[in-house]
Amino acid sequence: MRNNVMQVSSTFLSCLNFFLFFISPQEASPSQVASAATLSVAFMETLSTVLENFSHGYSSEDASGFIVSLLFGLGPLLGGVILVTFALAFSLQHALLMGVASGIAFVLAAWRPLQLLVSLKMGFLPLLSLLVMGSSLFHISTSGILKLASRKRTSVDNLSTASGFSISALTLQSFLACGAVALHALTEGLALGVAAPKAYGLGRHMVLPVSLHGLPRGAAVASCIFGATDSWRAALAAAALTGFAGPVSAIGAILAGIDYSGLDYWMVFACGVLIPSFGSILRRTVRLNRRKSSFGLIIGLVLASLCLMFTRLVCIHTPYCNSAPEAVK
Repeated sequence: MRNNVMQVSSTFLSCLNFFLFFISPQEASPSQVASAATLSVAFMETLSTVLENFSHGYSSEDASGFIVSLLFGLGPLLGGVILVTFALAFSLQHALLMGVASGIAFVLAAWRPLQLLVSLKMGFLPLLSLLVMGSSLFHISTSGILKLASRKRTSVDNLSTASGFSISALTLQSFLACGAVALHALTEGLALGVAAPKAYGLGRHMVLPVSLHGLPRGAAVASCIFGATDSWRAALAAAALTGFAGPVSAIGAILAGIDYSGLDYWMVFACGVLIPSFGSILRRTVRLNRRKSSFGLIIGLVLASLCLMFTRLVCIHTPYCNSAPEAVK
């Protein structure tokens, strides 16, 4: 158990060092690196204590699945890092970034429903009904917020609250869209939590395909937030938080002891939520700059398709996906 904790902690430490030196080497001072190392050691010891207590009440398979689930968030974080790196290196514009985020989201929304439809595991009418229900839920739940935003819109399209805090309407829509992506990650995390304790190698071999599958999700969130706020720190934080949704959901599935039955319906429902969330962003962005937003949309569609198809190739030609749920294949 402790060896597994050491491996997980070492992975987190490597990712932290990668973030400090690759993303912003000029800002990574020796004191920051020392603090990061100290925090990583503290994290390792704390996690070791928690998991040793955890293992007393659960089987070794569940405990190992709990550990491996923590690594399921690496893909979205890496996707966010890659997107921010390219955006900073090439000074990508707001409209193009929003187009990229929308293209990725549309592919994510279509991928699992198409899998179920082609494999005949779900009929067309039930699938369409779930997509419509998800879209309707997002529209109803956010319409009140957006209407309130439109009433308080100023001449520069800013929303001002009584406290003086200002946020643009597009930024608000971007945060709502990221919430839709997090919901999508939560539903996939449930499937991963069901599979991880029973997988070959206690789920360790699932980390590669799961990370590849989650990479476009992190890129979509980072692109959306970076385009709306022009802050790479906010973009990376959003990608990390979205990536954290999957492990939290997977751990919850392990603790609850649920099975896979019914999870496909929730996944299709979550895919339906993605469509109107990024559709509204794309419509607004097209009005600002049709050419760049269209180009970004094409980039996002191609990027997400390549990532998911590459994951599929890994699953076909390697044994890493033998125990992984079909949702991440």
